[in-house]
Amino acid sequence: MSAPPATRHGHRADVVAGCVVVLLVAAAVAGCLWWNPGRRLGPGAFAGAGPRFGEWPVLGTLLPHAGPATVTTVLFAVAVVFYGPGLAERLPWHRALAAAYGGAVAWTFSLALIDGWQTGIAGRLTASGEYLAEVPHITDIGVMLRTFTGRILDFQPDSWPTHVSGHPPAATLVFVWLDRIGLGGGGIAGVVCILAGAAAAVAVPVTISALGHRDLARAAIPFLVLFPGAVWVGVSADGLFTGVTTTGIALLALGATGRLAWAVAGGVVLGFGIFLSYGLVLLGAIALAVVLAARRWAALALALAGALAVVLVFAAAGFWWPAGYHLVVERYYQGIATQRPYGYWVWADLACLALATGPVAGPGLRRAWLSRRTGLTAVLAGAAVAVLASDVSGLSKAEVERIWLPFGVWLVAAAAFLPCSSRRWWLAAQAVTALAVNSILVTNW
Repeated sequence: MSAPPATRHGHRADVVAGCVVVLLVAAAVAGCLWWNPGRRLGPGAFAGAGPRFGEWPVLGTLLPHAGPATVTTVLFAVAVVFYGPGLAERLPWHRALAAAYGGAVAWTFSLALIDGWQTGIAGRLTASGEYLAEVPHITDIGVMLRTFTGRILDFQPDSWPTHVSGHPPAATLVFVWLDRIGLGGGGIAGVVCILAGAAAAVAVPVTISALGHRDLARAAIPFLVLFPGAVWVGVSADGLFTGVTTTGIALLALGATGRLAWAVAGGVVLGFGIFLSYGLVLLGAIALAVVLAARRWAALALALAGALAVVLVFAAAGFWWPAGYHLVVERYYQGIATQRPYGYWVWADLACLALATGPVAGPGLRRAWLSRRTGLTAVLAGAAVAVLASDVSGLSKAEVERIWLPFGVWLVAAAAFLPCSSRRWWLAAQAVTALAVNSILVTNW
C-alpha cells in the first residue's frame, strides 16, 4: 500500500530541508575557495579546510584517512541505526538513559580513536595555546584569579595562551583541579572531556521528559547518541562545557516541574558554566524557554539566585566576569578577528554548525515549527536565539563547530518530531556526516 499524499509530501519536504542544510555547507566551502583561492592552511583568514577549522590530509584532495577504529565505528553506527530507535522506545526509562550515555561515550571514543590514542585523544589539549600548557605554571589559584584579567590582553610578557585568555578562569581551573588530584596529562583530560560531553545524551532527554514529552525524549535519544558534533566533543574543552551546561538545564527543568531545590542546583551549574566560556551566558535563552514551558517562575528566581552565588564567589576571589568579557573582546580584535571577514562568517558559521548538528536539523526544525505547541519547541526556539545572537555579534567567526556545541546539541533533539518511518534514514545520514568529517578532514579538535 502506498503512503497517503500528505505523508509523501511531508517526507519530500523533509528531504528538501535536509538538502538545504547540505547546500549551505557546500556554499560555505565554495565561498571559502572564492575569498581565499590559495586555501592557506592554519588559522588565518579561513580554516585550511574551510569553513571548518582543520586541514585536508593532502592539500587539494579528498583522500580519507582511517584506522583500526574505523571498522568498529561503522559497526556501532549500523547497530544504532537498526536497533537504537526500538530500544529507546522499549527500555525502561532509566535503562534507556543509561544506554544513551553508554552509547554516546562509545560513539565519541570510536570517532576519536580513528586517529589513534595520541593524535585523537591524548594530544588534543596539550598544544601550546591550550589549557594544559599553562597548568604547570599555576601554583597559586588565588593569585591566578586575582591577576587573571591583567593577563588577558596580548603582546605583554605574561599574556595567557590563546585558549586560557579567551575563556573565563573556570575553564583552566578544571584542568588545574584534575592535575591537583593526580589526574594530570592530556590523556586523562581528553577522557574527562569525552565522559562529561556524553552527559548531554542524558540531560537533553531528561529535560524534554520533565517538560511532559517522554515520547519525544525517547525518540531523540538515538540522534543524541549519533551526534555528529561528537567529532569535537572528542576532544575539545567545549565538549566538557556541553556536558556541564546541558546538565544545568536538565536540573532547572526538574526544578521547574518538581522539587524547587533542583532549580537552585541548576542555577549553580549554569552559573559555573558562564565561567567556562563567556558565550555560554546565551544559554539563558534556553533556561528561560524551559521556565516559560513549565510556567513556574519560582524556579527561575531560585536558579538566578544560584547562578548569582557563583558570580559572587568568583568576584570575591578576584575575578569580575564583565571585566574579563570586555578584555576578551579587545584581545579577539588584537589578532584573529581582524583576519576573518564578518561578511563571510556571519553565514558560514551556520554551515559549521550544520556539520555538528547533521542534516537532520533541517527537517527536524521544520517539523518542530509545524508542531509549535510543545515544551521542546520552546527549548529549540531558545537554542536558535542563542545561536543567532552569537552569530550576529561577530564574536564567533569560525571554529563554531566546537564553540556552539552547547547550543547545537539541543537543535539535534528536533529530530524527535520526525515520523517513525523515516528516523532510521536520518540516523544513517547523521552517522555518515560524522564519519565523513572525521575521516576526510584532519580536524584541530
